[in-house]
Amino acid sequence: MRLFDAHLHIIDPRFPLSANQGYLPPAFNVADYLDLVRPLGVAGGAVVSGSFQAFDLGYLEDALARLGPGFVGVAQLPLDTQAPEIRRLDALGVRAVRFNLRRGVQDDLPDMLALAQRAHEAAGWHAELYLDAVEIPRLRGWLGELPLVCIDHLGLSHAGFGHLLGLLECGAWVKASGFGRIDFPVADALVELCRANPNRVLWGSDLPGTRAPRPFDPRDLDLIADTLADPALTARILLGNAIDLYRPSGFPAT
Repeated sequence: MRLFDAHLHIIDPRFPLSANQGYLPPAFNVADYLDLVRPLGVAGGAVVSGSFQAFDLGYLEDALARLGPGFVGVAQLPLDTQAPEIRRLDALGVRAVRFNLRRGVQDDLPDMLALAQRAHEAAGWHAELYLDAVEIPRLRGWLGELPLVCIDHLGLSHAGFGHLLGLLECGAWVKASGFGRIDFPVADALVELCRANPNRVLWGSDLPGTRAPRPFDPRDLDLIADTLADPALTARILLGNAIDLYRPSGFPAT
């Protein structure tokens, strides 16, 4: 079946990289990515800005042009970014703003909220959050004011999974991505999440798996299919839900 990879990184050294917490990733360009995923059936995806790319958009614009209209972008933006720039990026295929609370890229909650609201009003974007789900209770008021929310990597921790489940039940989206980053059984989490809200869970490879103890393995896709044991639900997780969230302009027709 065709797949939509809802979380991938492109690391192109032709564009600026900024060490985050002393880390700079190795190169992983568009050709590297496509060589890995084309045999799997990936026909689209979401290119997500990493902490090491700060607010550079040159790499993202270049990657989207090379990958084609089945792919969209998730951008880290300066908190004072205004509607005209958001609409310009939307026309290029960007569909979300990312707030990286885990790596300290942004920390001004009121200004982050204001940017998320501007982005939603200007272009229908959602906010993607990289955080440990144990932080959800502390952020609950702020999270409740965000127009649309998607949480990366299953919320990372078993200690926060109950909080993540509560967000999902209230309509948040959750990425089943970065399996090598998770400290609890992914299969059990998938069952619980899909029982709570099967239309809000979407798969991402997290390639190339920067800083992850284990990067993506194609067997992760088998794990999803075997765990769910339902072809229609599996297709929602691997394709349909992501199409609903990201609205790619040129995803290949069925």
